[in-house]
Amino acid sequence: MVSAEETLPLVIALHRLLRGLRRASGDGATPPTQLIVLGLLTQHGPMRIGELAVRIPCSQPTATAVVATMRQNGLVSRAPDPNDGRGVYVAPTEEGLRTLRSVARGEAEVLAELLATVPPEDRTAVLDAAPVFLALADRTAPSP
Repeated sequence: MVSAEETLPLVIALHRLLRGLRRASGDGATPPTQLIVLGLLTQHGPMRIGELAVRIPCSQPTATAVVATMRQNGLVSRAPDPNDGRGVYVAPTEEGLRTLRSVARGEAEVLAELLATVPPEDRTAVLDAAPVFLALADRTAPSP
């Protein structure tokens, strides 16, 4: 069993690293919640706003406001739920996909530069951990 005390330094380091990558990549235009929405829609396909709220996680009114802003900015589209006339599905637009790829590429370039400064065995360990982190990220988000 791993304790919270043992994982705390990793959590802090990950927060600092991600914030630093974002800052160094120069993309401050796309809010983090919008990037999370685009990532979820890309990974899981179109979703209802309630599903997004659960996966983000945030309240449904917050998810609704985020999606409305994203729609105004051309990042997502909405389509009626064929099984429920009151519901809508949200999907990324081509512009949304381009935005997500651009931000991720910029952060990946910064991370590649940083990894070039550490010993090869450390670089390998970090890169080999990517599938583990992805699996852990998927486990933290409850399925709707």
